[in-house]
Amino acid sequence: MTEQNKSGRIGGAGTGRRRKPPAARRRRTTILLSAAAAVLVLGGAGAGFAYLKLDGNIQGVDINAQLGTDRPDDTDNDSVDILVLGSDSRSGDNGAYGKDEGGARSDTAMVVHVYEGHKKASVVSIPRDTLIDRPTCMDGKGATVAGEQRAMFNTAYEVGGPACAVKTVESMSGIRMDHYIEVDFTGFKKLIDELGGVEITTTTAIKDSKSHLDLEPGTHTLDGEQSLGLVRTRKSVGDGSDLGRIQLQQAFMKAFIDQVKSVGVFTSPTKLYGLADAATKAITPDSELDSVQELMGFAEGLSGIGAQNVHMVTMPVAYDPRDPNRVVPLEAQAKQVWTALKKDLPIPAAATKDTATGKADGLVK
Repeated sequence: MTEQNKSGRIGGAGTGRRRKPPAARRRRTTILLSAAAAVLVLGGAGAGFAYLKLDGNIQGVDINAQLGTDRPDDTDNDSVDILVLGSDSRSGDNGAYGKDEGGARSDTAMVVHVYEGHKKASVVSIPRDTLIDRPTCMDGKGATVAGEQRAMFNTAYEVGGPACAVKTVESMSGIRMDHYIEVDFTGFKKLIDELGGVEITTTTAIKDSKSHLDLEPGTHTLDGEQSLGLVRTRKSVGDGSDLGRIQLQQAFMKAFIDQVKSVGVFTSPTKLYGLADAATKAITPDSELDSVQELMGFAEGLSGIGAQNVHMVTMPVAYDPRDPNRVVPLEAQAKQVWTALKKDLPIPAAATKDTATGKADGLVK
C-alpha cells in the first residue's frame, strides 16, 4: 500500500507539493457532497456500542496504489477537493431500478471544492454523457485498462472503478482529488427518509414515467423514493438531456443542505445517530475516510457551510456536432473553471456563459 500522506488524503507520496496538514483542516473539511452529505457522521461517538456499529457500516475502498504517482501537483493551501459519484449499479437492492447489465456507471459526478477557511464551496457537476479522452488506468484487480478517445465520461467508472474515475477527473481538470465518496441508490433513499424528507418547490408540473415521479406545481416534502425520482428525472424536464437532470440535482442538493440545518440534526443525538447510521451504510469512501473518527471532521465542517455559501455550476459543455445525444467540453471555458478552483478562487461567471444548460433551471427551488 502506498504510504499515507500527512493530511490523510488519497494518493500517498505524490510528485507535487502538499497542503499544510493542520488537524483542523480534516475536521472542517466540506459541505458534503451529494446525498451522503448531511450525515457524515457524528452520532454515537459518546457510546462505545454505537461507535462500533457505525464503524462497522463503513466499507471503504483503497485506491492509493491504483492511482500511482503520475498525478497533478498538490497545491500548498488549506482547500480540499473531493470527487463524489452516484453509482447507477443495478445489483442487490438497486435492482428495482433496472436490469443489471454487468457493470455500474457513474450516474452522477461532482467535484466539490472547499475553499481555504472552509466557509464556502463550489460544486462542479460533470455530465455523464461528456465525451472525453479517458486515460490509461488500473482497475481494482490490478489490471491495466487502456485509455480511449471520445469515451463517455461515465465509462471510466464502468471499466476501471473508483480509481479510474478519479484518474479521469484529474486528467480533465489538472486538480488532484483529496478524497473520493460514492453514494448508492438504496442508501440515498433511506438517508432521506431518516431525515424526514426534503422540502422543495416546483414551479411547473414534473411527471416522469421512468423515474415514477408525479409532482404538481407547488411545495412538496419528498420522501426517499420521490427524492431519488427527482434526481434521476431526465426526459420530462428541460430539453430532456442529462444537463437538465443535473440542474434538478443541484437544486435538490441546496434544499437538502437547508433541510439538514432546519431539523436540528446537530442538537438531537437521536436524529443525528439515525442519520449517521443511514449515511454510513449509503456511502463508500476512500480509505482515508473509512472510519467514524475520520468522517467526524466532515460533519463538523458541514455545520459551517449553508446552501447560500455553495456555488454550483456544470462543467462548460456544448452538444457534440457528431452526436446530439452527447456533449463535449468547451475547452477554454472549462479551463477557466478548473484554473479558478486550482487557485482557490471563485469560478468566474464568464466561464459558464453561453454553454449548454439543459433548460431546466428554476423548475425546482
